[in-house]
Formats: sequence, C-alpha cells, structure tokens
Amino acid sequence: MRAALLTCLSACLLAWLPSARGAAALEVCFNYGCATRVEVVLAEEGLAAVAAVLAQAVDADSERAAIARAVGMMQRLSARQTPIAVDRGGNYRDGDVDGRMDCIDHSTTTTHFLELMAARGWLRFHRVLPVERRAPWLVLQHFSAAIEELDDPVPPAAAPTAAAGVPDYVAPMLALCDCGEVLADIAPAAVAASGLEPALAPGHNPGARFAVDSWFVDHGEPAVVLPLAEWLNGEGPNVQ
Repeated sequence: MRAALLTCLSACLLAWLPSARGAAALEVCFNYGCATRVEVVLAEEGLAAVAAVLAQAVDADSERAAIARAVGMMQRLSARQTPIAVDRGGNYRDGDVDGRMDCIDHSTTTTHFLELMAARGWLRFHRVLPVERRAPWLVLQHFSAAIEELDDPVPPAAAPTAAAGVPDYVAPMLALCDCGEVLADIAPAAVAASGLEPALAPGHNPGARFAVDSWFVDHGEPAVVLPLAEWLNGEGPNVQ
C-alpha cells in the first residue's frame, strides 16, 4: 500500500511543478559591447528542462546553484540560433571570432535569462536586479547580472491548465501514511509544489545580493554566483 501511495502522491504533486508555458523570445547580444543583437526563440522543450532544474530548489542556496546551471542551459539553447558557442571564459581566449562575448554581452544576456525565469515564476527565493558594475582601477570596468534574496519565498507557479491549490484528496492520503517517510521519498520540488515545505533554513538571508557572472566560464558552463560585496571587491575566477 505504501508503494502505491507513494506513486499516486508523486504523480499528483509533480503535476503542479512550474510549466514551461510555451516558447519564449528574448534578446542575446555578442561581439563585445553588444555590437550584435539577435532575438532568439527558445523552444518549449528546452525551457521545460530549465524549469525542471529550478523547480528542484528548496531554499535560497539551492536556488542559486540552480540559477547557475540554468544560465548555462539557456546559453546552449541560444547557441542554436547564434554563434555564441565559440565564446570562452574571459576575453583573452576569444580571439576575433564571431560570437565572442565580453562582460557587457554576458551581463546583458544573463539578465535577460534571469528576467525570463522570473516572469515564468521559476524564481521563488530571489528577484532580478539591474546589471552591476565594478571598477577597481577606473579603466578596468567589469559588469555582471545580479539577484537579491527575497524576504519570503514566492509560491511555486502552477501549470496553466490546473486549478490553484493542492487537490482535496492529497491531505487525507497523507494522513493515512507514515508521512515523514513518504515526504522524504518524494522529490523536493514536488514537496515544495504541494505547499508542504519546511521552515526557512537557518542560512536564510533576506536582502543579500549576489553576482551571477557567466563571463568567467566557457560557453554553456554554470555561471559563477558569489556574494555581490565579494564580486565588487574583485573576487571571482582568475581569468582575463
């Protein structure tokens, strides 16, 4: 009975995970200083994979890790319609190839990615900030996308065809089982979608700001996410 109950619960709860809600158009820029701007259309299938990664987040820390992965995934999706797959971390290894990206290209494009995530309801623990700039030596400017941790998590987005809330039969089913063991077996994202999430983690830090810097890494790799104060102080991988 427990196995059957787990199967039923998992199926009904996973149905409430955020939906990709169709294709989406956004602007990607490259060739340094956003010299080239292209509108790409990201297909629903690819966006569904991004949504699934973000839906696994159960707190702000795990959402930042998911955001880092999601940025890399959206870069790869965008590379199907642009030449940005040639981009390498930093500027030195880019050469003069079409599709290279400097920090202006990265910060602008990554902010567009983040804004799409937020618009689709995939970000529950953070909001998107304007592009941040650091200039420790005046002429050596550097830019990055940025996010801020929210005071309270945003309720997970529901599939557009589903009614709001959890079906009435879920609570009685949970009451008839060993809920502690059952909930431990269900995917964290499904538990979050059910509204049966735990209290905020001790590390919850409302108002904390973070840089989301994809310029440091090669195309398609997870972006570097670190506290904004550290980033402003020059922290990050040693690339040129």
